[in-house]
Amino acid sequence: MPARPGTPTLLREINDRTALELLLSSGPLTRAELGERTGLSKVTASQLLARLESRGLVEVVGTRPGGRGPNASVYGVVPSCAYVTGLEIGPDSVTAGIADITGRIVSELTVDPNGSEEPARVVHEVVDKAARSADVPFSRIRAFAIGTPGMVDPRTGDVRFSFDLPRWHGGVLESLRRDLRRPVIIENDVNLAAIAERAGGAAAETNDFALLWLSVGLGLGVVIDGELYRGRSGAAGEIGWLPVPGAPKPATVATPRSGTLPTIGGAFQTLAGGETVLELAAESGYVARTPAEAVEMAVTAGDAAAPLLDELAGRLAVGVASICVVLDPGLVVLAGDVGRAGGEQLATRVQRHAAAMCPNPPAIAVSRVDDNPVLRGAVLAAVDRARADVFTPDRD
Repeated sequence: MPARPGTPTLLREINDRTALELLLSSGPLTRAELGERTGLSKVTASQLLARLESRGLVEVVGTRPGGRGPNASVYGVVPSCAYVTGLEIGPDSVTAGIADITGRIVSELTVDPNGSEEPARVVHEVVDKAARSADVPFSRIRAFAIGTPGMVDPRTGDVRFSFDLPRWHGGVLESLRRDLRRPVIIENDVNLAAIAERAGGAAAETNDFALLWLSVGLGLGVVIDGELYRGRSGAAGEIGWLPVPGAPKPATVATPRSGTLPTIGGAFQTLAGGETVLELAAESGYVARTPAEAVEMAVTAGDAAAPLLDELAGRLAVGVASICVVLDPGLVVLAGDVGRAGGEQLATRVQRHAAAMCPNPPAIAVSRVDDNPVLRGAVLAAVDRARADVFTPDRD
């Protein structure tokens, strides 16, 4: 693509986008404050704000006392100038969150997708219900981002393989775009959790880190130089398949084209996945319904459950050490319901075990995203996509 020349129109677009992003990140500002932070003159800042106000993107939200003369008007982005939808797709639930252009979720709804054969229909129906509950016209939604388990092909944007969602394989993205008539992004769920963690969690503003998702299954999100690393085929982060000496190897690796599905697992999954956590806990006398519940019981038990937590931490440290000797992220965040249940007690133990296994042990932190991290990441991805359209003026 040829480079666009630095025309006055292009410069105005750049200044407008910079001002809007500044208003979103720093809060409402006066004309003088905006000019000072962007380096624009008072006249240029005034013209910029007038343009954005005429487009319905900014409005006066108050006044601020200044020096001599009348109070200065304070400008902020109009939250309702556009909306987006983030979704988390699972085998037994679909959750949709409607958010305004600032990323604030105004409506959230979860439905059971069972009984429907068409992913596009399920998505459309849950979004329609969530939008109506917030009194948001469907036409005002400018972008969709969807989180799913499994591999997403970075070249096509479509689901390449998902064990839990066999109906979401190739062709779903085009079907969604055709039905919704808006930009649609499909992303691995753990990658979206990593986006949320960097935006406002334990990895806030961190350019290099790994997020280890601990639940029934294991997953990994990797951020390098501030960007998600997906790998050539979208399989980066499938840490459940990591070969571990002494642990059972995957018996088969099937693809959607083969028409068969493998049993969930892989070496590291067998070593430290949810089923193993339940078995270890039961052997120590903690019988639970879910892996997270088992770990929470162990944490509550204190010293009596120290051997169980040490055993689990040692197993997790195998994966952490493998990540660190290859990628050297500096920070590994424990996320997922098991990671959150283990908290600092588990994190401290994992850090100690990892330090004994690799020459460059990372800091280990617990996720600090309080709400649904996959949904939060999906909303952020959708907001980023929508702003690229909404903040750029239409051209003839």
